[in-house]
Amino acid sequence: MGILNLSKLLADIAPHALKEHELKTYFGRKVAIDASMCLYQFLIAVRTEGAQLTSADGETTSHLLGTFYRTIRLIENGLKPVYVFDGKPPEMKSGELTKRQERRQEAQKALEKATEAGDAAEIDKFNRRIVRVTKAHAEEVKRLLKMMGVPYVDAPCEAEAQCAALVKAGKVFAAATEDMDALTFGSKVLLRHLTFSEARKMPIQEIHLDKVLEGLELNQEEFIDLCILLGCDYTDSIRGIGPKRGLELIRKHKSIENVINTIDKEKYPIPQDWNFAEARELFKNPEIAEINDLELKWGDPDEEAMVKYLCGDKNFSEERVRNGCKKLLKAKGSSTQGRLDGFFKVLSTTPAKRKLEDKKNTPNKKGKTSGGRGRGRGPK
Repeated sequence: MGILNLSKLLADIAPHALKEHELKTYFGRKVAIDASMCLYQFLIAVRTEGAQLTSADGETTSHLLGTFYRTIRLIENGLKPVYVFDGKPPEMKSGELTKRQERRQEAQKALEKATEAGDAAEIDKFNRRIVRVTKAHAEEVKRLLKMMGVPYVDAPCEAEAQCAALVKAGKVFAAATEDMDALTFGSKVLLRHLTFSEARKMPIQEIHLDKVLEGLELNQEEFIDLCILLGCDYTDSIRGIGPKRGLELIRKHKSIENVINTIDKEKYPIPQDWNFAEARELFKNPEIAEINDLELKWGDPDEEAMVKYLCGDKNFSEERVRNGCKKLLKAKGSSTQGRLDGFFKVLSTTPAKRKLEDKKNTPNKKGKTSGGRGRGRGPK
């Protein structure tokens, strides 16, 4: 779920925090990708690849197909992806996981009825709702990524928290996930729609945390409390308090404790045994892998290993796999050029600031100058 209605609230209150870009904008950028979110997208995607969607024993392979081609697309556009896999869910998430399991069971029953009735649209709808990313799916994708020369990280707990930690440590530029709680965990930059199919023609949404806080007029701790009020995966929220009302209350009272002390509890009943403080602590200090122990390396693809793995029981086309490997090698060779903003200082476009910077950078003209023409300086 992430954070309920946060994206809509930001679009209404802090639209300047949201930007839209094309994929090529991120040339040279390292990006931490929420792997489980990607695999879910691939598993529910409607494709026309025929036999390539299942292996020889009937098991789905759309998670491998999606990872293979989508990763190639990212690397062809100059990105350096690192996939982050979920570990064990935190104890506080058990309630949300139980709700999801109940929803899947209900969808399974509805799917059986739709199948009996022969309703294709309903069959497709409920098939999507029963999809679950398993440990086996994740292990198969990790094996493929290793062959592709793409690094991955096993998070001890939530992938979004690990992605955020990588961003905060400067290991990557952004966290790529559809779950807005990457911002709640403190990711400086969030990218949404990065792994969507090119056919969907959706621009990548780039969200900057500092602009979010500025637009909402909150600090990070107040923002975390707002996210808990909106509704998160770890605890209940106060029924009847919507996004704008929640923002108004946090702006005025600064914390959930103060909100509880001031609101009409008959109109807005507080959840029983509400563990909002534990949820807040989880967002502030999540369980993550030690950043200094993580070494992210992008290597060359192992073409023969991929052909052996994907073109045997997995039913991939050998020609397509080999063509994909060629694209990876070509892209790796052309992506050695770094981003220009990594080499040059980006000057402010504000006229007043530019004038001040130009003045600071102008050499002192006092004293005798040499007769020859001055030599230009390269960038520092």
